[in-house]
Amino acid sequence: MSTPAIDVGPYASGLDATPANYTPLSPLSLIKRSALVYPDYAAVIHGERRFTWSQVYHRCRCLGSALQRRGVGPGDTVAVIAANVPAIYEAHFGVPMSGAVLNTINSRLDAAAIAFILKHGEAKVLITDQEFSSTVAEALAQVEQPPLVIDIDDPLVLEGERLGEMSYEEFLDTGDHHFEWRLPKDEWQAISLNYTSGTTGNPKGVVYHHRGAYLNALSNAIGWNMGHHPVYLWTLPMFHCNGWCFPWTLAALAGTSICLRKVTGANIYDAIATHRVSHFCGAPIVLSMVINAEEHERRRFDHEVNIMTAAAPPPASVLAGIEKAGFQVTHVYGLTETYGPAVMCAWKSEWDALPMDDKSLQKSRQGVPYHVLEDLDVIDPETMTPVPSDAETIGEVMFKGNIVMKGYLKNHTATVESLAGGWFHSGDLGVMHPDGYIQLKDRSKDIIISGGENISSIEVEDVLYGHPAVEAAAVVARPDHKWGETPCAFVTVKASAGAVSEQELIEFCRDYLAHYKCPRSVVFGELPKTSTGKIQKFKLRERANELGSLN
Repeated sequence: MSTPAIDVGPYASGLDATPANYTPLSPLSLIKRSALVYPDYAAVIHGERRFTWSQVYHRCRCLGSALQRRGVGPGDTVAVIAANVPAIYEAHFGVPMSGAVLNTINSRLDAAAIAFILKHGEAKVLITDQEFSSTVAEALAQVEQPPLVIDIDDPLVLEGERLGEMSYEEFLDTGDHHFEWRLPKDEWQAISLNYTSGTTGNPKGVVYHHRGAYLNALSNAIGWNMGHHPVYLWTLPMFHCNGWCFPWTLAALAGTSICLRKVTGANIYDAIATHRVSHFCGAPIVLSMVINAEEHERRRFDHEVNIMTAAAPPPASVLAGIEKAGFQVTHVYGLTETYGPAVMCAWKSEWDALPMDDKSLQKSRQGVPYHVLEDLDVIDPETMTPVPSDAETIGEVMFKGNIVMKGYLKNHTATVESLAGGWFHSGDLGVMHPDGYIQLKDRSKDIIISGGENISSIEVEDVLYGHPAVEAAAVVARPDHKWGETPCAFVTVKASAGAVSEQELIEFCRDYLAHYKCPRSVVFGELPKTSTGKIQKFKLRERANELGSLN
């Protein structure tokens, strides 16, 4: 895999891959170019702190050097738990410069989940944000061989204790900004490790390679028609699928990253007006923050702002309102296993004249493959044949190509199953339209997507079953105006149990789960079951939809 396939016939003789005509693809090349060509352009802005591309490149080299001096190298894992601050951006380059693998961890997870990830990924170093020190300290106490801990001492954080040996800035001072890092010998080498939210218990570690990261970074730019020097606002967490590969995209385009610790409607408007933000990404909740911002939170701006959103498509009323306010929305779809978005509802000019409701229907479809995704189809998983392009026949959405993960870390069985038959099996069910655009219809694994984060219904159910009054429990998605959807628990109470309230069960879950995973509503009664005793979740989903949206 370290060199391209060799041609046969007359084109093979004397036409070998050499250092002069072949280089492994890696996004590390992208930051080197921007630092060379645009050294004085703004790269990262965080509050009063401002770094140029030359400065960020030097800081990344210091990080790579400092890690190597502490014995970090190929095959090692460096974990980061942080808000969207300069350190996590720099880690996307500095960590792989050392040869190590970057593991950005969801800062919303509870201590047990963080501890599992640190142990499973065998993190050798943990760079952690003081804002999350309480949860991180609890997690580290559960790790038998804790990693070297480095604290991000952000001046915007006024609370939280230091847990590590030194601060991030002190750690950079131990490195060499002239560090002569090397591209990986093999572009198939792992660059990052991203954990899913766990569909059946513990999360799975999804491994990305340098080649896929490089290609998807460029595909973001092409598909979104970004151009050079975009001003990008970090509303999407960089811990989520490596920020959908946008840290590397911005390096390719010499763009400017506007860091944002707290995502609110007011902060989004302030950043747009102050920095002339041109692009940002996020779940539909981010669109809701923008469209529902109070009048005193809004700021005037006179330029177009592009939003990329995934998960549930925005309704027609939101699209109409947000476009009237100067925003253009692009709908994408993907999974952790596909480097984030790998499918885009590529817009066609002939749709511009459609009524808003019809435009919304077109935009609600997940769409067509990213430029660097080799193939996308809706396939019958039993026969492995594509379903008819009739917008009605349901099959499983499957992916193929360079932006499909290497596999799951230390989980050969799950890797083989997910890549069976030469396709990545997404587990999502959908249809194929006659024009080649796909549209999702259901989730075969009952995953709930709340605010862009996956929640395992099984994980929540396991906790509910631990309550002494619960006889049976099932959790499904309920529509939510703010979060897109949130967990709704259907519960049968034991006949011998006393009265139990909705709030009591919610608080019980909060003792064991990250709060965003907990049910927002609980419905009591008998659960519909098949003749064999299996709970019929599809009926519960119908009931949850009938209950309507929260908020």
